[in-house]
Amino acid sequence: MRKAGVRGWLLHDVTHRGVTAWALSAVIFTFYVVLYFGGQYGVPDLFSPWAERLGLSSKWVLYGALYSLAIVLGGCWMLWKYRHNRYQVVRTTVVMVVQVTLGFSVPQMLKQAGQPEYYFSYLWPLKIDYFYPDSITSLPWPYVVYSVVGALVMVPVLGVFFGKRWYCSWVCGCGGLANTAGEPFRHLSSKSTTSWRFEKVAIHTVLIAALLATALAIGSALLPEESPIVAVAGQYREIYGLVVGAVLSGVIGVGLYPIGGTRIWCRNFCPMAAMLGLVQKIGRFRIRVKKDMCISCGLCSKYCEMGIDVRSYAQTNQSFTRASCVGCGMCAEVCPRGVLTLENVTRNDPQEAVRRGPGRASLPIIT
Repeated sequence: MRKAGVRGWLLHDVTHRGVTAWALSAVIFTFYVVLYFGGQYGVPDLFSPWAERLGLSSKWVLYGALYSLAIVLGGCWMLWKYRHNRYQVVRTTVVMVVQVTLGFSVPQMLKQAGQPEYYFSYLWPLKIDYFYPDSITSLPWPYVVYSVVGALVMVPVLGVFFGKRWYCSWVCGCGGLANTAGEPFRHLSSKSTTSWRFEKVAIHTVLIAALLATALAIGSALLPEESPIVAVAGQYREIYGLVVGAVLSGVIGVGLYPIGGTRIWCRNFCPMAAMLGLVQKIGRFRIRVKKDMCISCGLCSKYCEMGIDVRSYAQTNQSFTRASCVGCGMCAEVCPRGVLTLENVTRNDPQEAVRRGPGRASLPIIT
């Protein structure tokens, strides 16, 4: 419902793909083009001079500060808006703290102390260069251990027990921006079948591309420099960084917030989200639906930032696990009857047997 007055029109217009939304999208889009390609391809470098004036070492430090500020300001608004919801308050607080510390301050302090500028909140395959031999061999051994154990042990194990939400909605800076500063645009995510089909193809394609980039980088490190594979690996690495690291994650992923919703990158292109989604399908996380309580209002589907038609599950009393769900909990928040609950359960949870009673079928898990 649109509120009366100019302010009401503006708020509705910018959050419902009006002319102001398209203008804002153009501004963000331009911001990221200049950020990533400034000084190349004829694009002016506007950020480096400002970073120098502020006494910062590079434009990326300036960007990190602005990014963290956006998450903190958006997070404060989220804390006020959902102050009645403990899950949202705790989750938003963790997102803000992780970004300000592990996602920005700690790497800068390490750099000032003569240590590698290491981002503990980002892991392979999202931070893909942490598995590139030339990068990982330049790190002290504790960082190497964290990179390997974090990516190959911590990520999947926590994914099995808590689903992908532990990372995508609590730790990752990409999801952090989406769930704070991007909150007003969450309802714009497409729920169409076409979008879902594109999502499944696109996100697994990028995951395969990330695995290939890693394999080529490791393989080329074992070959002589004159080997043609080394040259191919270098070119592929540059292309991956340009397309995935710059265009898809930044220019498109954030630039289209006001038009396509806040999780375009996470939903369609993030290799970490793809990998965690596969783990989640065999893990313990699910959304439980209370039987025969759904009134089909559709708010759960409307506000799902990942484009899941949650209502279709609630209408048919089906508790479910979807690979794309990031466990933000907003479907449960907006449900007027408390139909939905986020849970971590075993597939043969004894509590389900108590609920079912003798001879009743278990609640199905939809993957």
